[in-house]
Formats: sequence, C-alpha cells, structure tokens
Amino acid sequence: MRSEIIIDAGADGTRVAFLEDGDLVEIYIEDSGHRSILGNIYLGRIENVLQGMQAAFVDIGCDKNAFLYIDDIISRGQEKDIANLVDVGQDIAVQVIKEPMGTKGPRVTTNIKLPGRYVILLPYMNYIGISKKIENEAEKQRLKDLAQCIKPDGMGIIIRTEAQGKEKGELARDLEFLIKQWEKVKDRMNKVNAPAILHKDDDLIARLVRDGFTCGIDKLVINSKEKYNQVLELLDAISPSLNDKVEYYNGDKRIYEYYKIEEKLLKAVERKVWLKNGGYIIIDETEALTVIDVNTGKYVGKDNPRETILLTNKEAAKEIAKQLRLRDIGGIIIIDFIDMANNMQQEEVLEELKKHLKRDRSRTTVMGITHLGLVEMTRKKLRDNLSSILMKKCPYCRGTGKVLLKEIMGKDVDNTNVIC
Repeated sequence: MRSEIIIDAGADGTRVAFLEDGDLVEIYIEDSGHRSILGNIYLGRIENVLQGMQAAFVDIGCDKNAFLYIDDIISRGQEKDIANLVDVGQDIAVQVIKEPMGTKGPRVTTNIKLPGRYVILLPYMNYIGISKKIENEAEKQRLKDLAQCIKPDGMGIIIRTEAQGKEKGELARDLEFLIKQWEKVKDRMNKVNAPAILHKDDDLIARLVRDGFTCGIDKLVINSKEKYNQVLELLDAISPSLNDKVEYYNGDKRIYEYYKIEEKLLKAVERKVWLKNGGYIIIDETEALTVIDVNTGKYVGKDNPRETILLTNKEAAKEIAKQLRLRDIGGIIIIDFIDMANNMQQEEVLEELKKHLKRDRSRTTVMGITHLGLVEMTRKKLRDNLSSILMKKCPYCRGTGKVLLKEIMGKDVDNTNVIC
C-alpha cells in the first residue's frame, strides 16, 4: 500500500491529507486564526468544585472554563472526593486532552505529557510504558531495558511506536530535548499569574512531522516553500533519513485539485457511502452517538444469500474503519450489520473490523455484538469531527435534515430546492 501526505499550506490555514493508494483516509484542518489548543499546558485556577459530578471547572483563560474530572487528577491515590483534592481559587497546572466542542469547554488533566519523536515524558509520574502497537516481545523488552537506563529520577517515560529499531543515543537525545522543554514550563510557572499559558504544542505541520511522518510514509508533498524548508529543518533534527521523501509542489493547478482531494472531501460528509461491491452504508451522527447501517444495495450475489451477506458485511467493515478515521468520528458508535446466520460469521466480520481499525491513530475499542445483533464500539474523541468543521446547521430545517411541506409553510414559500 502506497501512503502519501499532501499538505495545502496557505495564508488562511493548513490542510493535511493522508492518502492510501490514492484514497483519502484522514484529513486535518487548522485555520490560521483558530489554532488547536490540544496538548497546550496552562496554569489554571479552580473556579467551581462540583461534588455531585466529582469534577471541577478550571479557568485557563479561554472563552469557556475547562472541565477537570477526578480521574484526571493524578495525585488522588484512593481519594474518591474531589473536594479533598482541589479548592476554589487554587492554582493548578493542567494540559488540554480534548478540544472544546459545541457548548462544552475543553477537558484537561493534571497528568501532563510532553511528546517527542520516540519518547513521551511524564513529569509527574514515575513510570515506564511501551507502545501497545509494538508487538514483537523481544523488541519490547529491548526498548524497556533502554528506557530504564535513560529514565530521569522521579519522572516517567513512554516509548513510542516509532522507537522500534532505534538505539539508546537516539532515545536519549529525544528525551533530553523534552526535559529542557519541561524546565522551561516550570520556570514560566513560577513567573506568571493564573490563568496563563505555560506551553503551546507545535502547530499542525510540526505535529505531523513529529507524530505522523514515519518511515511507512512514501512521500510528503507541500505547496509552500517556507513550510517545505520548515519540514526539512525539523527532519534534520529528528529523522534526517526522511528528507528525500519530501517534495515541494509548484504546479499550475491548486495542490488539492491536482490530487483530486477536493472532490473526495465533498464525499466525506455524505450520509450514504457506496461500497465497491454495490452495497452501501448509511452514517447518521447525533450528539450522543453515531449509528451506521449496512445494506446490500445493488449487490445481490450469485446463489448463496448467506455468502452475499457475509461478503457485504466484510466489505462494510473495511469501509467503516476508513470512514471513522476520515470523518474523525468519536464517542459511542453503533453498527447495524446485515443479520448473519451464525456466530462464526459474526466473529469473522468482527475480526475484519478490528483488523482495519489497527490503522487508526485514535484509540478504538470494539465491545462486541449485542443480543439485537448490533456492534458496539467506541473511538477516542479529541476534537470536532469533520462534518462539524466543513458544515453548518441548515437554517431552514434547524438541524433535523428535513423541511416543512409547502402546504404547512404557505403556498408562497418554495423550499423544494433546499439541500440540508
């Protein structure tokens, strides 16, 4: 499979597209005037303590107060009452782990993490962790031994997936940079008054180079000479071997037009998604959860209806995994596959779904199949999904997706051409 990253960097913002064999599978958009606050560290002040919810609201200087749940306070031990952990007016260092969405403010934690290329530094936890995506047991043990050699006293580290095959010196250099970053955070913490920002995470392109541009990517193409040079400069510091994979685009067409990403983006917010075999899935996003329905559509198979259903469900499982990544759908997800005749077929479809979900950078958990034959799963939600970014509520239907009949609204009102 050929993997490419296409970056459209302009004055109004940045768009980063991930392609697999030419197919759009992920898209990240950051407006120039609305930079993400995910990963930022703040010195906040406790505004309210809600014992009934075992949570607190923290003023971090944003439009809406941040939400701090008791499980996100790392020093709590066995304490089960948030009132014994924080007080109104108390200053507290927190990190944003979920963007503000809709009417909700950001979610924060006191478990601060500073991510590098190969290592994540945990300043407040004495802990060693290894990425779960590293499956080779011998490599896991080798990296754990290296981690024990370089771990700072009283702090913790997590070894990232990209550290596979790396030597002690490379991990140590990455960690040294993170420790210096943390020293700057602590120094600023002693000089400012809450609420104040202590550390801004990298911008979208720098985060991409750090977290997403790995040896598994065949090519990175960018249309800004300034950002192209920035990418090369970052790679010189963390992965010089990837420099040859970076290309500057200066063609006559707009970069996303040339790679046909614009048309793929329009399809990424459609309710109906056709499968390659003629079946289709319907995706309905609500505030509480996302429901996905699978249908055979045009695909009628040959002689065996059970085989037709199984093939459609397996094709749908692959497409659903892709659509979750592409649309950045998070939270609770319910999938209504076509009813299958036996448990073996159900397990086969579940395994197909799990196999394709492994490519997802966000954490996913498949709970299994309910008595009603529905698949329950969750996907970690960190930011607004793609439809929230690209679309707005219809002023005619007020978000229902339907408009009133002309007979109800009045003969002189024409809403037949309204598209919700």
